[in-house]
Amino acid sequence: MRFLVSNDDGIFSPGLVALAGIASQFGEVVIFASENDNSAVGHAITIQRPLNYHRMPLGGLNAYRVNGTPADCVAMGLYFSGKVDLVLSGINLGSNLGNDIWHSGTVAAAKQAVLLGFPAIAFSMVTNGETLNFEKQTPYIIEIIRTLSTGERPRLVNVNFPPEPRGILWTHQSIRAYNGIVIESQDPMGTRNIWFSAVPLSAPDENSDCWAVDHSFVSLTPLSLNRTDVTWLKKMR
Repeated sequence: MRFLVSNDDGIFSPGLVALAGIASQFGEVVIFASENDNSAVGHAITIQRPLNYHRMPLGGLNAYRVNGTPADCVAMGLYFSGKVDLVLSGINLGSNLGNDIWHSGTVAAAKQAVLLGFPAIAFSMVTNGETLNFEKQTPYIIEIIRTLSTGERPRLVNVNFPPEPRGILWTHQSIRAYNGIVIESQDPMGTRNIWFSAVPLSAPDENSDCWAVDHSFVSLTPLSLNRTDVTWLKKMR
């Protein structure tokens, strides 16, 4: 099998190296990832300037750094790599659950692959500030790649790991209302800073991605690229 691996945390992220290393157990791996952190950039693509890429040493892996977004990296990687069997994005250092899917660069990298005709999986992990080694998540990553690389399967899957996984659960995306918060602060030089944050206004519904991770399950959510509200479309017609 041939894999293209990317992410949104950048080429030096330990999650990227870990995912590529696990995928290499199944076949050939090539990495195209951004030279910078592009967290929360969503599905941005670069159209106002040219892109370039450079090969770089990365733990013996076939890796290239790109001066673009996660979606750029996947598009470029597929262009130069030719046909691959599966595109993997992650492992993101932080979860991508519920409404995070809208702005996640990790999920966007996987979406870009599907838009170009290739199946993809996005991997993210809840982090708590401790040193990461992905040891407890590795058996699940192996199982997920094995399951989603053969036979009939979803084209786009969003995976989230809890710190202490105890099983796998197929889930739906949690849709909760959020209280958007603007936080003002000041740096040591006296410059005014603005931070954006959000607090969920309700608990996640059972068997949603947020609920699963809260209950220590690995969440697998099949995603669709079609965002049409079919219910309202039928009513308006």
